[in-house]
Amino acid sequence: MITRLTPQDASFYRLESSSHPMHIGSLAIVGDPVPGDNSEHPPLDYDRLVELVENRLPLVPRYRRKVREVPFGLGLPVWVDDSAFDITYHVRRSALPAPGTDDQLHDLVARLASRPLDNTRPLWEMYLIEGLAGGRRAVFTKTHSALVDGVTALEIGHVILDSSPSPREVADDAWIAVREPGEVELLALALVELAGQPREAFEALRHAGANAFALVGAGGRAVDRLLSLARGAATGCRDSPFNTRTSRNRRVDVVRTDLEDYRKIRRRFDCSINDVILAVVTGALRIFLQSRDEVLTASAVLRAVVPMSVYVEGPHGDRLKPASEVSTFVIDLPVGEPNPVMRLSHISHATEAHARHRRGVRARTLVHMAGFAPASLHAMSVRAASTFAEHTFNLVITNAPGPQRPMYIGGARMLEMYPVSPLLRNQASSIGITSYDGQVCYGLNADRDAMADIGVLSAAVHESMEEMLGACVQ
Repeated sequence: MITRLTPQDASFYRLESSSHPMHIGSLAIVGDPVPGDNSEHPPLDYDRLVELVENRLPLVPRYRRKVREVPFGLGLPVWVDDSAFDITYHVRRSALPAPGTDDQLHDLVARLASRPLDNTRPLWEMYLIEGLAGGRRAVFTKTHSALVDGVTALEIGHVILDSSPSPREVADDAWIAVREPGEVELLALALVELAGQPREAFEALRHAGANAFALVGAGGRAVDRLLSLARGAATGCRDSPFNTRTSRNRRVDVVRTDLEDYRKIRRRFDCSINDVILAVVTGALRIFLQSRDEVLTASAVLRAVVPMSVYVEGPHGDRLKPASEVSTFVIDLPVGEPNPVMRLSHISHATEAHARHRRGVRARTLVHMAGFAPASLHAMSVRAASTFAEHTFNLVITNAPGPQRPMYIGGARMLEMYPVSPLLRNQASSIGITSYDGQVCYGLNADRDAMADIGVLSAAVHESMEEMLGACVQ
């Protein structure tokens, strides 16, 4: 079966470069199975993971499809079945010298995140990383942003996770790859489609010699970028260490915090969980900039692209779930403000104002898929961020809720989960945030050269949280 990429899918496929791989990463740390249940659910090993992924692939059919270009650029690329699909190519195995430390794990993940995916195969990879101290293992997944749209195509993390140690049953799959089309067949199909679209046909033919696809396929995105550039030109964007030419090498670090701390601050200052998270991030960014000897005036801000309206709590703070819509907008984070309460107040007012003028993407499909949507929500946020002109913001902060109950991979309990969002052009760092089982987990992805001190920013998250909690008792 041949399915044409949407213009947005195609634009993400074209954004890929050796120094800017456009895949969404997800790092899950798992422990041993539930005590006393080891006979039924042995520790997660490579063979068990391969079997699990293979059984769940029918739920994400695009993971067995690859991208094929149309000759002469006469149409958007297409998804086709990979007739040589090999599950063991995509699900891989690695190990740290036991007992491996968290720092060693993060270095390995950074190297894996630095490598672009093979565009001659389905655009994803998964690694089982063994040898972690304490009997833990890690599962690192990278999926190209072109593959996950959050509506018709979800991230594989949705389907390999279960809400109990016993993996749920999935219908048997008798998948047989449809024959791959040849170059002539792809060209003929594109010409037939263009015959019914005279305007598109004229443009495609006029620019075929100059590879016009990049203009036609990404036209909508280009318009968005021009509009956002015009908006940004009026307000400007502060130069910062977060905006520089980047290399192809990465650093990854993580931070784990307690969700109850955010709820405590939310109740004290009558704001949203989103606002508190952004305030904590703002305080951490302020500390990081001061460590770089940056001069911060009281009015200094960093401009961030962030999602909004993704956390919904019950009236007593007893529920935390994704909303039915994910919105993304640009917000000025008041890094020059020394008072943490004032920083929170500025952010709360800004998010409230932007709620009336947001660009949203539907997420109802996500929140009904095993109750676990973070990786797909992060992918949607990165897509939305890419529509803003690069000179109008300093960094991207993706923020998505996960389930507040334990989840399992092949019977092994997931202990922590960290997003690893890609770096957009001239962005030296990205911050991905996910809540899970009473925790708020930060995944920091950064350029290895420009952000060699990413550990300072990680430590600053805890310092900023302590500052916010201190303000609660004043």
